[in-house]
Amino acid sequence: MLAGGPILCSPRVEAAEIDAVQPQQLAAAGTGAGLEFVEQPKTLGDLQAAVEQVADPAGQCRALAGGALIGVLFFMTVVAVIPFGVGPDLNLLARIGPAIVWIGALLSALLGLDRLFQAERDDGALDVLLMQETPLVLTVFVKCLAHWVATGLPLVIASPLLGLFMNMSEVAIGAVMLTLLVGSPAITFIGAAGAAVAVALPRGGLLVSILVLPLAIPVLIFGVSASYAAVEDPAPFMPPFLFLVAIMLFFAVIGPLAAALALRNAAD
Repeated sequence: MLAGGPILCSPRVEAAEIDAVQPQQLAAAGTGAGLEFVEQPKTLGDLQAAVEQVADPAGQCRALAGGALIGVLFFMTVVAVIPFGVGPDLNLLARIGPAIVWIGALLSALLGLDRLFQAERDDGALDVLLMQETPLVLTVFVKCLAHWVATGLPLVIASPLLGLFMNMSEVAIGAVMLTLLVGSPAITFIGAAGAAVAVALPRGGLLVSILVLPLAIPVLIFGVSASYAAVEDPAPFMPPFLFLVAIMLFFAVIGPLAAALALRNAAD
């Protein structure tokens, strides 16, 4: 080792000499040799920060935007083909409109559920989520909310346009939009458990749909019932709507818990 000159490492260099070298000297020597030294993360927080730096936020935003666009287009396609099969009867379209909009929203919400944890599994960030100090249940809950904002909320926003396409009244359109606003997060929370079960499978999209669809039937029933109750005078609106709210709150608790347990079992 030459004083004041570049640092040359060889097999005969003692460990004490290596430990005594300052990081600034290593960086200067590496710069002169055309190399780049990267400081290894020493804590879990540093490791998490490194993963966040390696990840491509722009790519994730593009993926979410693409998934939301596909969901909305599929939603519009499902609702748009119904009049061609039913016929030009406007009264019939208005009568079945809330159910058709709800079915289209349910099928569209199932499209992106298999990708809920797939990106984290592919880039290794899922292991960081399992090791961090923040409770995994809370992380899954926040991720479900973000997924709903990216994929479920556009369906709610697009529902009034499709309601007009089905010749629905203003009251029916408002009721469908309100019930979708309350019921669609429940589908996301249910889908989180299914996505966590299928996260280790190479093609788990069909499995997620099979797992989620039976559990989402009560959401569909009470959502459509509340929508019809808003336009039918004898039927009260609040009882089915409150049942829908209760189902959403129930799955807001059970869904992240089941998803967190499934993710830990998949990691083991």
